Parts: sequence; structure tokens; C-alpha cells
Amino acid sequence: MRKFILLALILSAALVLAACGGGDSDDAAPASTAPTSQPAAAPVGDAAAGQALFEQQVTNGNAGCVTCHSLEAGKVLVGPSLAGIASRAGSTVDGEDAQQYLHQSIVDPNAHLATGCNAADLSAPCTAGLMPQDWAQKLSEQEINNLVAFLLTQK
Repeated sequence: MRKFILLALILSAALVLAACGGGDSDDAAPASTAPTSQPAAAPVGDAAAGQALFEQQVTNGNAGCVTCHSLEAGKVLVGPSLAGIASRAGSTVDGEDAQQYLHQSIVDPNAHLATGCNAADLSAPCTAGLMPQDWAQKLSEQEINNLVAFLLTQK
């Protein structure tokens, strides 16, 4: 009977130790399995470099930004004035923050047609194709991020 109790005790201890695990295993479950949603880091741009690019009359064969866009409120050149764009860009399209909206507007200008191209009716949408459609090919991703960083200073 003694041997049976001793054997049962040893087996119980072995089962308890096996259930506890080794602790050093790479397969250990994370302390928290709740999903965490962290916002994606916004691409980093250099606002000063973006301003210099914005102010070029010709950029990689296209008319530069300043040729068509004013930074003066209400002043329509060809495209809409970008005065205060940082303040309104984040609320223009549901689900897009200001950075996303501005980036999308540069690389795919027809994705969301802005208003403000017609001085007689600033609420009318701009004409599709008015803005060059090839900025994504003519500018590097860093140059686009620089432009976005500059535009985000226009509050």
C-alpha cells in the first residue's frame, strides 16, 4: 500500500510540474492576448523641403504646385486655394486623416475632386483631370511626404 501511495504522489507531482510548463519555452503565450490597435506612424516629411518643392514653377516637366494653387484664402489660380488646407483636410473624406487625404490628393487627384477651382462658384467640384495625374511617377515618395508635411503647416 505504501508503494502505491508513493507512486501516486510521484505521478501527481510529475503531472503538476508538466502542467506548469518550463517557463523558458519560446512557445509561451503572451501575457495579454487582447488586440491592440496602434495608429500607423505617419510618413515623415520635411516641411521646408516640401515648401521649396511647392514653390517651384516647373517640377519634373509639370507645372509646379504654385503655378495652379495659391496659399492666399479665396485666390483661385487654376486649382483651389490651399490656404487653411491643414485645418479642413482631415474632415474632407470619412476615414481619412489630413495626412492621408493630402497624400491621396497628390498621387490620385481624381480620387476625391476638391472644390474651389471656379471663382464664380467655389462650391462646385473641380474638373476631373485638371491636376496632373502623374505625380506618383514624377515625385519620389519622400518628395510627396515633404509636400504633405508642408501642406500640414497651412492652417
